[in-house]
Amino acid sequence: MSRFAWVLRVATSALISWAIAGCSSGLHSDAPPTQIYVLRAVPSSTLPPAANETAVARPLDAAGSANAEAPSLQLPRPSADPGLSTEAIVLVRSDHRLDYYSGSSWAGTLPDVVSTLALDTLRASGRWAAVQESPSPFVADYLLQINIRRFEADYTDGSVAPKVRVVLDCTLARRIGRDLVSTFVAEASADAAENRMGAVVAAFEKAANAALAVVAERSALAAKTTAVTSAP
Repeated sequence: MSRFAWVLRVATSALISWAIAGCSSGLHSDAPPTQIYVLRAVPSSTLPPAANETAVARPLDAAGSANAEAPSLQLPRPSADPGLSTEAIVLVRSDHRLDYYSGSSWAGTLPDVVSTLALDTLRASGRWAAVQESPSPFVADYLLQINIRRFEADYTDGSVAPKVRVVLDCTLARRIGRDLVSTFVAEASADAAENRMGAVVAAFEKAANAALAVVAERSALAAKTTAVTSAP
């Protein structure tokens, strides 16, 4: 290789390295990284009612007494109303405008977050012989479909700190035949202690756990009532 060719190669390599370094520095961002938040299921006994928290099930059909046998349950992945099937943490502003917290998100899409919470809550309730996610190789007696209607930090009343609202539409059916057993709405709310993400996420966790405790109670009661009614 001639000296001229060697110098040209060295110069070309240096130019490429400089271009790569320039591109890399151009992609640098000073924006803070997204903070990822998780929600944990807690025993319902640790959720006493408080003045700023509510949890209620609105039955759409009658429920009767329960029997002693615990059936098994399968929980398909929850569905969600428009705007909620996302990793972003949803808020509603005073003009009823849907928005999301900047720089913060759930650890997964909201249906997956609620699915994990629901599975943990239903299993810990002791009201079911087994609770399986879907799909599952095991046969269950009942299916419980949850639709997330509301899961938001509500600023519409003008308060500095939001009230978190969780509303879940629930449908319980027999797995075999898909016969409808019960439909009900479980909802809960909790006030955030302050307008900071840690406090807002804590309110989300409190309201979600309260609503899912209602789901566990109402679904198990409906299943037991059906078993009593169906007994010969």
